[in-house]
Amino acid sequence: MQRILVVDDAEVNRELLHDMLEDDYIVEMAEDGAEALRRLEQYDGEFAALLLDLQMPGMDGFAVLEVLEMKGWQKHIPVLIISSEQSVEVENRCFRIGVSDFIHKPFVTSIVKNRIKNAVELFSCKNRLEQEVEQQTRTLQKKDQIIQIQEQRLMEVKNFGNLMMQYQCAMMEVETKLKVLNEEFSREYNRNPFEAIKSRLKSPESIYEKLRRKGYPFTVENVEEHLGDVAGLRVICSFPDDIYHLAEVFALQDDIVVLKKKDYIQNPKSNGYRSLHLILNVPIFLSREKKYMKVELQFRTIAMDFWASLEHKLKYKKNVKDTDAIVAQLKTCADSIELLDYRMQEIRNQIDSARE
Repeated sequence: MQRILVVDDAEVNRELLHDMLEDDYIVEMAEDGAEALRRLEQYDGEFAALLLDLQMPGMDGFAVLEVLEMKGWQKHIPVLIISSEQSVEVENRCFRIGVSDFIHKPFVTSIVKNRIKNAVELFSCKNRLEQEVEQQTRTLQKKDQIIQIQEQRLMEVKNFGNLMMQYQCAMMEVETKLKVLNEEFSREYNRNPFEAIKSRLKSPESIYEKLRRKGYPFTVENVEEHLGDVAGLRVICSFPDDIYHLAEVFALQDDIVVLKKKDYIQNPKSNGYRSLHLILNVPIFLSREKKYMKVELQFRTIAMDFWASLEHKLKYKKNVKDTDAIVAQLKTCADSIELLDYRMQEIRNQIDSARE
């Protein structure tokens, strides 16, 4: 059974309404406005209706209605005024405050029951409709948020695609410059300074993982600012001195900016890795702008490139037995490769001197 609250300073009225309604509702009673508010707070949200007298000593019905409006309780409970008041102005004032209906004294059982029943059902229907509207509003807001997120992701994908295109263009610029130098060396020295150029763009997964390790979220801005090896080229040279000569003349070009240099030939890594690394700022010329892009340029000898390829397989191959022994063998091979590279370079120099 639903719970209702009857508020009237006259005990006879309270008892009369209790007897009329006890078969249909749990009837709580209060003799003044202050007690009514205490009951409403005690049974928070449990009353299906409030039957309220207007003329009461202390806190009258209008004062109770003001508190209900201030606390927002009128949104959750229908209020029916029980009064002998016949003034149209008083009734209109009550309706403006948010009263649902009037029950005039003297009470008629059928009218009392029907007015309460109608008020409770209408208020319940109103609440359900409001809840449905709120739910639909939340659903629409959620859909709007999803659409905005999708639009943002599509924009990020588009921007990321544009960025990868720009890195690709930067690699093409570097490769063209290297090929021009190769042609010039071929004419001047009757030999080529490098044997091959290999290029690669990091995959989105590799980019994401590297940013994560550095502590940055995956954004286009962070890719450009914090990564220098998204675009990479590897130049395979025959001899160590060709590496330094080629790197030097390449870096001297006036539109190339060397941001960082790491010489692992003179200062090999502990595992024996040897290579010369340059991080460059390379200009690309787009339809609306000139833009500098970071490119990593690596120089290795033929033998060291073969060694690095094998070492890379070991690093990413799972379930390899005796890895420590293999690492030691690779270190020995790297040291042997260094001796071999310089020995071959000496032999080449002897041959070139004989030609002169």
